[in-house]
Amino acid sequence: MDFRYLGLSGLKVSSYCLGTMTYGETTEEKDAHLQISEAFSSGINFIDTAEMYPTCPIRKETSGETEKIIGNWINNNKDKRKDIILATKVVGNGFKYIRSGGPITRGTIKVALHGSLKRLKTDYIDLYQLHWPNRGSYHFRSYWNYKPEKQDSKNITEEFLDILNTLNDYKKEGLIRAIGVSNETCWGVMKLNEIIKDIENLCIASIQNEYSLMCRLFDNDFHELAINENIPLLAYSPLARGLLTGKYIGNKIPEGSRLSRDDKIRKIVNENSDLAVKSYFSLASKYNIDPVHMSLAFCNERPFMGSVIFGATDITQLRKILAGINLKLDSEIYDEIQMLYKKFPLTF
Repeated sequence: MDFRYLGLSGLKVSSYCLGTMTYGETTEEKDAHLQISEAFSSGINFIDTAEMYPTCPIRKETSGETEKIIGNWINNNKDKRKDIILATKVVGNGFKYIRSGGPITRGTIKVALHGSLKRLKTDYIDLYQLHWPNRGSYHFRSYWNYKPEKQDSKNITEEFLDILNTLNDYKKEGLIRAIGVSNETCWGVMKLNEIIKDIENLCIASIQNEYSLMCRLFDNDFHELAINENIPLLAYSPLARGLLTGKYIGNKIPEGSRLSRDDKIRKIVNENSDLAVKSYFSLASKYNIDPVHMSLAFCNERPFMGSVIFGATDITQLRKILAGINLKLDSEIYDEIQMLYKKFPLTF
């Protein structure tokens, strides 16, 4: 297992991170605890969650359950807490089940952070992330209608300053060790980074955005930002929301799968995505590699990568992923991946 520092934060994380958004919905607590234990035994020291989890679907009745499940594991394994990098997130605008869907402010951060600490049964959060910007985001298939011309940059600057000062106060208290962003834009990260340079001992440790063979928006401006400003990516959905497992080939949506439970992302299964997945599967077969392992290894070896966040509905899926975490790809397969990327740059 490789380990990497998250920017200037001092946090050293495994190159793979255990995602947990199914815990409390499609993954029962007993299975979740087994997953955490086996991932930890395999060298993974990094766990990512959020106050709004679980998802698929998102429900008022289950919000916060994922953190509670992780907290119960931590409570039963107190000796391991110091060896784990635990990340969670404060939800932003639009999530009506938590604080009526209001924006991230000094007040909501206080409520959210203390709520997460209680559910996670811990005295501190290693990486505390802004789940998405108050002003909106082009992620989650929203890039077709994103309109930044309606934003007020002066108000955004004041909002950023207040949020960063709030997070810095909690860092000084020892409740959080580092901060990160999620579902942000390149401009948003640069603006935050500009402001944070005037705040002593605080930095943007990471950017948690979507990245996979089939969603490579990070490859351009974000790539340059990540390298030059030392803000690595935490890649979520490295299997393209399950497309790269092959279970949706033929435009099928199996009963019980994520897409069968979440209407909002079902459109990612289409004729173009099907062609792309089949092509990546053929490439993996050519090199006698499991396509899931190839997909994760590709993400892991990108020059801007901090850690690749994967999730598993059950322990069987987790074990399959763990079997390939040491895979390295050679230059020949990279060249062919690039050819397929040019052919299928964005299918959903």
